[in-house]
Amino acid sequence: MSEKFQAVVIGGGPGGYVCAIRLAQLGIKTACIESRGTLGGTCLNIGCIPSKSLLNLSEEFHKAKNLSSKGIEIGEVKLNLSKMMKSKDKAVTILTKGVEFLLKKNKVTYFKGTGSFKTKNEILIKDEKKETLIEADKVIVATGSVPVSLPNIEFDEEVIVSSTGALKLEKVPNKMVVVGGGYIGLEMGSVWSRLGAEVHVIEFLDHITPGMDKEVSSEFMKILKKQGINFHMEHKVEKIEKKKLGATILTKDKNGNKKNFECDVVLISVGRKPNTDGLNLEKINIELDDKKRIKTDKSFKTNLDNVYAIGDVISGPMLAHKAEDEGIAVAENIAGQHGHVNYDTIPGVVYTKPEVASIGKTEEQLKEKNIKYKIGKFSFMANSRAKAIDDAEGFVKILADEKTDKVLGAHLIGPHAGELIAEIGIAMEFGASSEDIARTCHAHPTFSEAVKEAALSVEKRAIHS
Repeated sequence: MSEKFQAVVIGGGPGGYVCAIRLAQLGIKTACIESRGTLGGTCLNIGCIPSKSLLNLSEEFHKAKNLSSKGIEIGEVKLNLSKMMKSKDKAVTILTKGVEFLLKKNKVTYFKGTGSFKTKNEILIKDEKKETLIEADKVIVATGSVPVSLPNIEFDEEVIVSSTGALKLEKVPNKMVVVGGGYIGLEMGSVWSRLGAEVHVIEFLDHITPGMDKEVSSEFMKILKKQGINFHMEHKVEKIEKKKLGATILTKDKNGNKKNFECDVVLISVGRKPNTDGLNLEKINIELDDKKRIKTDKSFKTNLDNVYAIGDVISGPMLAHKAEDEGIAVAENIAGQHGHVNYDTIPGVVYTKPEVASIGKTEEQLKEKNIKYKIGKFSFMANSRAKAIDDAEGFVKILADEKTDKVLGAHLIGPHAGELIAEIGIAMEFGASSEDIARTCHAHPTFSEAVKEAALSVEKRAIHS
């Protein structure tokens, strides 16, 4: 007889394991199924965590090479890529084991294997050795997403790589071409650029980071160019030819002019798609939208009354923290509480140097909706902490409603932008005005003072600019 659970979560990534823990905290007998062999999903294993490790280590390497200009002379700085990769892998291992401990601590039953629907209440789990059938009152699909390539181009994760392969290169490429000017491509491109590669970014649009505030996007590209990254905008990749060593990328610009790029490694970073293959969704007639995402209502319920879905397999930004919030919300909904996710206050961060962070509406979106707004801006060049440590590129930009002064969005490029955006998130969650931020005392000297000054600037009363 198969074991029965009140709730089963398929997927052990940020959305899945957080959902499983919250369900268990609410007294629900819960199981979590993960096919990878380690918990944490793409984010922890082959995404946001190892990439942040390499972003930090490559920045430390770059800093060390340039310390003599600051009066710190340490001799020749050498790169040991193998040791750097081991440091990255160690961080990942520690964190994945930590998540496994959390499941155990919260009495979540953890199954290693691939889960699929036999019926809407029965889940078949396959691993290398056996098959296990379990029953579930409620099922939550949280299987995340996978990288997509260009038509007729396959990843080999050596020459033509996804973000997964870009995290595991065994040597620094002489030349790397990044196809796609989004968050992931720019992060990985900046890592390998700092480690010594010549990096070229090919983008189909006329700007990088689609969906980002255009002013921030423009400033971001200027800074990355100064760092040595080359951009080729409005170019369409028509073909990639693999060679004995490296590849040739055949492109065409907006005027029809053809241009070829030779490189050692090409990173294709053009988006991700829901990871729903193998779940057997068609057998239980789960409805999908036109992008193959699982359709859900506001409570994350599918067209079946006992099956739910969260994270990258449903609509919305493919972000770990979005999946986590949805995991908590759906758990609370299942327990009879009122789970909630405010999609207007989900931040997005690019972890380059400088960082870029965004929350709420952009100027372009406000104009499109004909919403009248005010702008407050403050440059890090006028921030004493940023100037003192020679890290003063970028600015803070706050958008507030013209009549009510309610904060509608904020867009930052500069030091620690990913941390500073949280203040704006709290303000927006509680319906605060720019005046509320402006009247809040901020410690001196801190980067956060730039946020306060930007809020003051909404009413044209910034002190230090």
